[in-house]
Amino acid sequence: MAMGNLLGWLVTFFFLISLLAIICYQIICLIDLEIDHINPYDSAVRINKVVMPEFIIQAVFCLVCLITEHHLLCFLSLPYLFYNFSLYRRRRHLVDVTEIFNQLKWEKKQRLVKLGYLTMLLIVFIFW
Repeated sequence: MAMGNLLGWLVTFFFLISLLAIICYQIICLIDLEIDHINPYDSAVRINKVVMPEFIIQAVFCLVCLITEHHLLCFLSLPYLFYNFSLYRRRRHLVDVTEIFNQLKWEKKQRLVKLGYLTMLLIVFIFW
């Protein structure tokens, strides 16, 4: 029983760390675009390549939290999952190459809020 709890905790922990790494990678790509180290096409391709894995990892994270009976963590991660689902449903989850400079501040702000939310979730997860 204790081994199952430990395994569940480790799996959810690694899912949360991988979500943080994906969001940090997206922010780095946007900052590189902002300071003109990479072109808009490369930046959009790099960001769009990791968007669907981020959404899938978030959904699996919620599912694993529910299965391992981390109900508080699952409840706290539902708004983030709903936001990702609504972005996907409205087809606004991918970065458009032609509009990336016009949406750069919004895209950075969106990912910084996601980073803050996931950091708060990590703190709750570690100390709960």
